[in-house]
Amino acid sequence: MIKASLISIGAYAPENILTNFDLEKMVDTSDEWIRKRTGIQERRIAKDEFTSDLGYKAALQALERSNLDKSDIDAIICATITPDYFCMPSTACVIANKLGLKDITAFDISAACTGFIYLLDLAKSMIESGAKKNILIVGAEKTSTIMDWSDRSICILFGDGAGAAVISASNINPIIDVHTSSDGSKGDLLITPGCAIVNPANSHTIDNKLNFMKMSGNDVFKIAVNTLTKDVVDILEKNQISPDRVDLFIPHQANLRIIEAVKQRLNFSDSKCVVTVQKYGNTSSASIPMAMNEAYESGRLKNGSLMLLDAFGGGFTWGSALLHFGGE
Repeated sequence: MIKASLISIGAYAPENILTNFDLEKMVDTSDEWIRKRTGIQERRIAKDEFTSDLGYKAALQALERSNLDKSDIDAIICATITPDYFCMPSTACVIANKLGLKDITAFDISAACTGFIYLLDLAKSMIESGAKKNILIVGAEKTSTIMDWSDRSICILFGDGAGAAVISASNINPIIDVHTSSDGSKGDLLITPGCAIVNPANSHTIDNKLNFMKMSGNDVFKIAVNTLTKDVVDILEKNQISPDRVDLFIPHQANLRIIEAVKQRLNFSDSKCVVTVQKYGNTSSASIPMAMNEAYESGRLKNGSLMLLDAFGGGFTWGSALLHFGGE
């Protein structure tokens, strides 16, 4: 049976850094308040770059490390909630064009912060069915464009960035399992109300800031902790893998308190947990591959390492994955 493996990782973070001290000058907040509640110290903000630019730069790095020619790629899938264009073309198509790739499958998905887990699920299925051989998956976000920078409850949390990976047909270091799920009944707790069909772009939408992200923070926090804890326990039990066999726990980087809660439930040591939220904030679909890339570049993520991933995002969506790193 054909298996799918994650054979390379790449990431890109914009140069411009927005610190908590910078935010103190913009809204009624403080470095101490932000650190205590989120663990975030700074985040990156893309100035003269679009979401596709961020994704393209991460994709280039992942492709280079894969030792494949770009002509070997037969599909690009991009997860994003901040696409270059409202409807079309897809950000994946724009990235494909920037890579000089034509006549390949390219499309976007929208699963918010769970986007990278959904990408893994899709790529695994497409490869194991025999439909594709080498798929480039990209999580790219310019969340700064959907932030109300006068709303301290949410603007402190997010940042811009991108991560990418190549998933290939291989029986070496395979993706073991991916779980994805959702609950649309709670979608209004984390939502960008405009400017789509329900609230089209007009003066009312703009005046009422419906084009910016809205979040019921306390509700989302409680549901995320409970959901993620159950999901990671379930995927480990399903595959009969004990937590001590996991080399690296790489969670979605939304809030340090959420990460710590799930980590303690599984009794993971700090050495097993990859945390980058302090440097980048919440980069939505890009956060897991960016954290994975950080672990790779620091030497923590090695060929054959067993990773446990988890994420929770708007929709609500959530998911987890167990996979080995294929390496170079």
